[in-house]
Parts: sequence; structure tokens; C-alpha cells
Amino acid sequence: MITQAIQNVTLTLMRGNIVDISADVIVNAANSALAGGGGVDGAIHRAAGPSVMQECRKFERCPTGSAVVTSAGQLKAIYIFHAVGPIYGHHADAAQLLASAYDTCLDLAEKHRVQSIAFPSLSVLAPTAIPWTRLLPSLCKPLLSISLRNPPICAR
Repeated sequence: MITQAIQNVTLTLMRGNIVDISADVIVNAANSALAGGGGVDGAIHRAAGPSVMQECRKFERCPTGSAVVTSAGQLKAIYIFHAVGPIYGHHADAAQLLASAYDTCLDLAEKHRVQSIAFPSLSVLAPTAIPWTRLLPSLCKPLLSISLRNPPICAR
């Protein structure tokens, strides 16, 4: 685990099961159909229970680079933000869409006045994943920008 304080934000990088993290928000690596799936998406839906999928069905879709909010079901969190990252090689503007997915989650965190948020690594584990060298700027810029926003939130 690596923890770094940057102005009024504490950023902690860790490896583990996101459903076990204590945070106000768990971010789900969702698909645009919000249909559940494998990996992080499947783990979150299994742990949260069927009520979260019922809430997801109220949305037609979620565009790539965006996110929608549901309750957290049986998770410790208050909300799940279902964020849709790009598919590397399919989306020409993958880095911009990835940054937008993270930024949308941070905007939602401010709107819902939460104090902590747990992000998975969006768009990095699939066979069509964004290479890490292209991922880091897309991830770091939105996360670091929250230190300039009010009210402050803690990204974990």
C-alpha cells in the first residue's frame, strides 16, 4: 500500500478486493449496457446483491467516459458509481474518455458530498486494456485536480 497526501487529498494505492474497502463510494468498472459482467463488475454485483442490478436496469445505457449512480446494496459503501472506461484500440480518444470517466466520478462525489471513494483501475485488465504508460496521465490529472475543488474529498 502506498499513501500520499497532496494538499487536502489523501491518495492511497492498494491491491485487493474493492468490495472489502471501507469508502463512501465504490467505483465499478462497468460496461456501457450496465449489464454486469466479469472481473470488477461481476465481483461488485455479486457482493452488492440483486437490488443494484435492478437499479442499473432503470438506465438505458451509460456512455463511455461517463458514470451513473446507484445505491450500494449490501456493500459497506453508500453508493456505487458505475463508470464506463474506453476499450483501447476501439476508441480513438481512449485517454480522453478514460480521464472523463474518472472526472465524472469525482464530480458525482462532490454532488453527493462523500468523503471517500475507491476506484478500480478502469480499462486496464481486459485484453483490450489501455497500456499503463497511457493510463497514468489520464488517471492522475483528474485525481490531483480534486485538491483544488470544494468541498475537499478523500480519494482512497
